[in-house]
Amino acid sequence: MGKCKDLSKFDKGQILMARRPDQSISKPAVLVGCSRSAVVSIYQKWSKEGTVVDRRQGHGKPRLINALGERRLARVIRSNRRATVAQIAEEVNSGSDRKTSEYTMHDESGLFWQKKADPHKIRQYAPGKGSSRKVNSEGVNNTPNLPVDLHKVTVLPTSEWRRIQDSVNHVNKQHERLIAAAREREVMHLRSKEVVKNWSNTIAGQRQKKLEARKIREEIEEDERKQIDLEEAKFQEMKRKEAIERAKTLQYYQIDRVKGFHSALLMTEVLKEREVQIELKKRKEIASKDVNKEILAMIAYKDALALHQERQKAVERKQKSLEVAESLKQQIKEHEQAREEEVMKKKKEADELQQFQELYKKEQTTREQKKQEEKRNIMKTYQGHLSNKKIIQAAEAEKQDLEEERRKLFVKAKEKMLKLRKQKEAEMFREVQRHRGALVDKLAAYHQEQTTNEEELISMAAAEAEAKQDKQQCEKEEKKAAILRSIAEHREAVQKELKYKEQEEKQKAIEMLNAKKASDIIFLQKQHIKAQKMKEAAKMLQDTHVHQMAEKHTQVQIMKKQDQEFEVRKAELIAEEENEFQKYAKGVIEKASEAQRNTALLQKASKKGIGGGLGPVFGVVRPSYLVQDQSGVQLPSYVRSTTQGIKELNETTDIQESNKRLGFTWVL
Repeated sequence: MGKCKDLSKFDKGQILMARRPDQSISKPAVLVGCSRSAVVSIYQKWSKEGTVVDRRQGHGKPRLINALGERRLARVIRSNRRATVAQIAEEVNSGSDRKTSEYTMHDESGLFWQKKADPHKIRQYAPGKGSSRKVNSEGVNNTPNLPVDLHKVTVLPTSEWRRIQDSVNHVNKQHERLIAAAREREVMHLRSKEVVKNWSNTIAGQRQKKLEARKIREEIEEDERKQIDLEEAKFQEMKRKEAIERAKTLQYYQIDRVKGFHSALLMTEVLKEREVQIELKKRKEIASKDVNKEILAMIAYKDALALHQERQKAVERKQKSLEVAESLKQQIKEHEQAREEEVMKKKKEADELQQFQELYKKEQTTREQKKQEEKRNIMKTYQGHLSNKKIIQAAEAEKQDLEEERRKLFVKAKEKMLKLRKQKEAEMFREVQRHRGALVDKLAAYHQEQTTNEEELISMAAAEAEAKQDKQQCEKEEKKAAILRSIAEHREAVQKELKYKEQEEKQKAIEMLNAKKASDIIFLQKQHIKAQKMKEAAKMLQDTHVHQMAEKHTQVQIMKKQDQEFEVRKAELIAEEENEFQKYAKGVIEKASEAQRNTALLQKASKKGIGGGLGPVFGVVRPSYLVQDQSGVQLPSYVRSTTQGIKELNETTDIQESNKRLGFTWVL
């Protein structure tokens, strides 16, 4: 059955019209073809808000694409048949004020292609939000026929219908004529360009000549630039070679062994400079022996002159000190006078302060007296206020007593009035009873006269009452029968609905069972495929491991071979470096010998092995020895002259020397 959201406004109006005259719920449900809950929901919505609101979004709204929009959409689709829905929507919305969603474009484009396939077939939509369009292969709608609203039918003129047919069938003669004319003009334009492109007396020909001359000039300039670039490249290459040679030399000078050799060379130069300085000092001492006497006499004369000048300066300093002492005495006197004046001034200020303090004390006493007077005045006013307040309270208490007495008097008066009213009512009741007794007597006489008439009237009234009661009983039975019929119909509808739901549940259970069976079969197939894949993967992994082991073995062999080649190459480089160093050291030593330098340090530096270590030399290499801890620093070298002496004392290098030292000496 249809739900509330699947019903149109017309169906909802039928439900309200059928439900308002107090009919049962089943009749509107059967009339419209919906569930009873939908009828109740729609009626409650109308009774609360007074309007029928469709819950489905966009239901009942006017179409966003009219006939003009359909023609525009058809043109866009024909211009680009492979365009997506988003591209079609963007193209259609670009020239219109009203924007259309991609969902509507999707529906309208589907309708366009259906009309193009068969213009007489129109797609029908199933009711409900999101329901699919159900049309069979013959173009017949499976949904029940609905009444056609003639107000929504559009009648097209003949010319408009022909234009639409031409547009759908891609027939546009005017457009084809325009395209043919444009193509013909394009062909003529290309033909004329082909004819006049080689003429020399035209602007294009002159421009072509200028371009060719410019091209030749640019080629010549390019050749010249290439020649300059080649020369520049050669010059830069020569400079690079010089810089590389210089860098290699500087880098060679940064080797530890070369640095040590250079330090030895510097020490040799220092020793030579020291020898030259000693020789120069000796020559100066020999030359200064004859000049010492004259220098001593000159020094004595200068000393006497300096002593005389010092005495004169002492006398001048003494005179200046006396003058300074006099000026200081004068300043002391002036300071004492200023101090006395300041003392007098302070004394005067103290007297003035004393007077001000006395005045302040007087003002304070007068202010305190004023404050006390104000306090006394405030106390008097407060006491007066309290006395007035007591008087007012006494007056109010007296007033309340008077009001209480008045209230009591009013209550007593009211009670008296109630008693009087009750007495008066009793008298009136007795009077009424007397009057009623008289009337009863009169009526008794009258009733005796009218007894026969009353019996007839009573029989007629009883007959009318019985007829009315029979009619009411019939109406009640009819209502009860209608209620029972509605209940039976409701029960039957509920039973049908339950039976339908039960069938649906059974069908769903069967479908779920079939789906589970299918899923189990698919799962088993997937598990089998997965196991097969895992087996293949394991086999591939094993092959990969074997291949990797073989590759690793070959890599190890290659690395061993590379290590051997590296060691051989390293030995060759060490030998080459040693030869180069010995050649360089030999040349430096020869030049030092020619310059009469001491080459002992250079000889020692040139005999050291390669390496920056502190260990002993093995061949031409001096290795480094590291400590066995986390620091990884190099072991120090303690080989000194003192260590050699201690080694001679603790170790026996010469047995005869040891015997003499210990006293084992025999004279034969």
